[in-house]
Amino acid sequence: MLGNLRFPEIALILLVVFLLFGAKKLPDMARSLGKSARILKSEAKAMKNDGGGTAESSAAPQDAAPRTIQAAPGDTASARPVGEPDRSTKA
Repeated sequence: MLGNLRFPEIALILLVVFLLFGAKKLPDMARSLGKSARILKSEAKAMKNDGGGTAESSAAPQDAAPRTIQAAPGDTASARPVGEPDRSTKA
């Protein structure tokens, strides 16, 4: 059913979306979607790196600054701290 959408149907769907959300909301929605995708990508990369390291390389020095997640490179306004897992308790 979705495979046989032609240009008129796609144009009609885009027109309805444009009318529902308006010209001002669409760039904001696209920007927030891009931010979410960057955060998801950085979280997945961090999870992948946490699982692949050795005990020596994964132990953070005590005087190191806490890690933060940023939505975009250089964006410090929306940065939030990352909670490090407690490695002292083993289940």
